[in-house]
Amino acid sequence: MNIEERYGLKEMERDYGILTFGNALEAHRKCEELSLKDFAKILGISSSSLCDIEKGRRIPSPRRAAKIAKNIGEPEIFWIRLSLQDMLNKEHLNYTVSVA
Repeated sequence: MNIEERYGLKEMERDYGILTFGNALEAHRKCEELSLKDFAKILGISSSSLCDIEKGRRIPSPRRAAKIAKNIGEPEIFWIRLSLQDMLNKEHLNYTVSVA
């Protein structure tokens, strides 16, 4: 890929589907080569809660999303945005969360 080509969120979603909080968190965990149990300890949540988040059965609140981001050393706004976007999608509201 040359410097003029960009591979961002739009391209990633085109190739792999919509990015959700759960699949982003699961990808982060797997990249760190952590078990569900070990990652849950880092996040300060139960393994079952982490599993529910990764599988999309639960969507963390913006406050919890910020706490998770802080615990893994990631930008809070990215994870809060994913949380809010998942909430909108769950309600079938066709809006996109953007950061100004």
